[in-house]
Amino acid sequence: MARKIDTAEGRTALDAVRTAMAAGEKPARTASATAVRYLLQLLDEKAPGNSVEVRVPPFGAVQVVQGPRHTRGTPPNVIEMDAATWVALATGAEPWADAVAAGRVHASGTRADLNGLLPLRP
Repeated sequence: MARKIDTAEGRTALDAVRTAMAAGEKPARTASATAVRYLLQLLDEKAPGNSVEVRVPPFGAVQVVQGPRHTRGTPPNVIEMDAATWVALATGAEPWADAVAAGRVHASGTRADLNGLLPLRP
């Protein structure tokens, strides 16, 4: 991640996204981008490492979880989802198992599981 997102800025964006989603509206792109990156930043702080890549296109990706370091090509452990799913998982609005079972999370690799790391505490 390029720059560290300030806690107040991240929480403000996250509140805006959750408010829009609760109202059945699409959140502003800038708020979504900041909220997603902020939550990815929190995940990186909680579980630093390089063995699992978490992707939330088009807003961000981060390598987390201790284990074998990955440096080139497609990582062996990849988790990918859309922004709404990531916000729901990271904030505890949806359990990991439910999102995986519903096909909203695409996970590959033996270590591609965030169940024990979520929800985060933004």
